[in-house]
Amino acid sequence: MDYAGKKSDTPSPFTPVQKIEGPVPERHKIELFIKRDDHIHPAISGNKWRKLKYNLLAAKEQEHHTLLTFGGAYSNHIAAVAAAGKEWQFKTIGIIRGEEHLPLNPTLEQARQNGMQFKYIDRNMYREKESPEMLEQLKRLYGRFYLLPEGGTNSLALKGCAEMIEEIEPSSYDFVCAPCGTGGTLAGLTAGLNRRKQLLGFPALKGGSFLKEEIDRLTEEYNGQIYHNFQLITGYHFGGYAKWTPDLLNFIRIFKDTTGIPLDPIYTGKMFYGLYDLMEKGWFKPGSRILAIHTGGLQGIEGFNEKFGDLI
Repeated sequence: MDYAGKKSDTPSPFTPVQKIEGPVPERHKIELFIKRDDHIHPAISGNKWRKLKYNLLAAKEQEHHTLLTFGGAYSNHIAAVAAAGKEWQFKTIGIIRGEEHLPLNPTLEQARQNGMQFKYIDRNMYREKESPEMLEQLKRLYGRFYLLPEGGTNSLALKGCAEMIEEIEPSSYDFVCAPCGTGGTLAGLTAGLNRRKQLLGFPALKGGSFLKEEIDRLTEEYNGQIYHNFQLITGYHFGGYAKWTPDLLNFIRIFKDTTGIPLDPIYTGKMFYGLYDLMEKGWFKPGSRILAIHTGGLQGIEGFNEKFGDLI
């Protein structure tokens, strides 16, 4: 069955768009808006909900009872899969990179409370996590399961992310912006925009220009198309994935104080820092209208503060 073309019986709540007021956009005569996808679900936040939507439909229709996936100890994806499993009555198994550490951090503790079973594997084994040999070993251990890739990115995930564009009017904006990790969300948004507007992606990883090739691969696999209306803004990774500086955290605190909107230090904080810096540098023309997508990920703040102190 063509799940990518099938409408889901899992509802798609439209998330609100609000205008962000403040001295920086006002000084540069820019209208800045945010799509609050962090409001899409209390436990399955933002792009994780979008990526899981059609995968859950496929798993149900294929009569699977178990979801198995991969992630690190602070993974938004792990947290989301566990919550989705509880809500849609799937058993969930998380293959976690690294050794077990007790007590569990807030991300894994929440996943455990939502019923997820963990298996820890070392980093060398983790690199081979989706090899035929590893998957066969996991099937012998856990039986039949529906496989969700690390980060949740596949063609069904792209379908869910592309639907975000149906909830906005692209002609109202000059740029649509989103943070990116694996490239799946950006690929889905690119396909949804279908060359109508310019998309800016802010990689959370150092050297994120490699994502261009991955996004091209994903969209070609999804609908046979390669798009050229997106640009990767690679200068705001702050040292790499999960890296941060006091300047970034100070920006996140000020942003929340002035707008009431929380940002996470891994993805959305870096994107908004980059947007404000580009505005200050005159990168956007006066009169530009920008829509930034809040992709959620706020569950990670508690673990971040536990690890580094109450910094945000």
